[in-house]
Amino acid sequence: MEIRQLNSTEFEDSVSLSQYAFQYKLSTEDKEKGQERFKPERIWGIFENGALSAMLTLLPLEVNLQGRTVSMGGIAGVSTWPENRRQGLVAKLLSHTLETMNEAGQTLSFLHPFLIPFYRKFGWEIYCETKNYTIPVSKFPRKIDVKGIVRRDVREDLEKLELLYKHFASQYNGTLVRSKDWWEHSVLNENTHHAVFYSPEGDAEGYILYRLENRELIIREFVYLNEASRQALWTFLANHDSMVTGAALKFVPSDDILPFLLPDPRITQENHPYFMGRIVNAKAFVEEYSFSGLASSRQLKLFIEDQHAPWNHGLWEWQVTDQGIAFLEKIEGERAQGDVVLDIGTLTILLLGYKRPAEMAKVGRLTGSDTEVQWLEDIIPAQKTALFDFF
Repeated sequence: MEIRQLNSTEFEDSVSLSQYAFQYKLSTEDKEKGQERFKPERIWGIFENGALSAMLTLLPLEVNLQGRTVSMGGIAGVSTWPENRRQGLVAKLLSHTLETMNEAGQTLSFLHPFLIPFYRKFGWEIYCETKNYTIPVSKFPRKIDVKGIVRRDVREDLEKLELLYKHFASQYNGTLVRSKDWWEHSVLNENTHHAVFYSPEGDAEGYILYRLENRELIIREFVYLNEASRQALWTFLANHDSMVTGAALKFVPSDDILPFLLPDPRITQENHPYFMGRIVNAKAFVEEYSFSGLASSRQLKLFIEDQHAPWNHGLWEWQVTDQGIAFLEKIEGERAQGDVVLDIGTLTILLLGYKRPAEMAKVGRLTGSDTEVQWLEDIIPAQKTALFDFF
């Protein structure tokens, strides 16, 4: 058995496994395009007797965290031939990938799970949710005459999307930092329309990405910087009322309050656990994190359970200064010596902001005295998470 990156001659092998595992078929044209964009160094495979048995893709990405950029390893395309399943091959790949990300300085890893319980075993945990709305035309927001203009499908406006997205996405932890290549190949396509709202002063203040399909508006992204831009874009959408029966909004952040703002809030709403996240290197992540400063510096002993990243597993001395700067030093000791005990998945969602320490203590996902739990509540700032992409 050999674990290694694929080489340029193994495109067909990777496509064959991917098509079989995910049950799709590439056309000749799509396969040619895929080969042009093939990056074998991003695909890790397990080979047995020279044959590819299992693989995954490791994407070098960046995400927003507390207003700064953090390196993240995105895991995608985890697949195995059926005759090779339940032999621990994916477990070996994930462990190897954790080591690879750690060596590369990627302190976080995200993935979209085919089965949440499976990846929880390896330390990944749900870190964000996404909402979907289905709104009939009769329940659209009221049309409002907003000063400014909405420009549709103007090619020169595309450069504004990145600036608006960057501003909007920075409000959340875990949103992707999009490269030009990501915009071109993972966000925009020939079926996607875009509309940008400009204020009377000529400033771009919001955009939507959408398509028209079977007399329905499919809204893939709705980004706005203020209430005027939100109202203007909704008025633009409502002006399709003679063409469509309704709208479906996808990838809506979990803190969105659109239903409350509708004349009739009784619309179909779905809330889905979405991506999973994992801290790859606890020391590096915690020491780069901005905690809330308290009146005085304090420290406690933290025991982290992480069987698949041994550099995280064990007892740590955790100090946070009155300025919110943290230090994490590994020390000798057992689980019972920890003032606070939690697993790496719980630590991840606490620091990303998806869940709070008190609720995790209440359900047994962390243990500690009331005093220690309150300390965590005090030093971890309230934050919100989101992700508008898929990989």
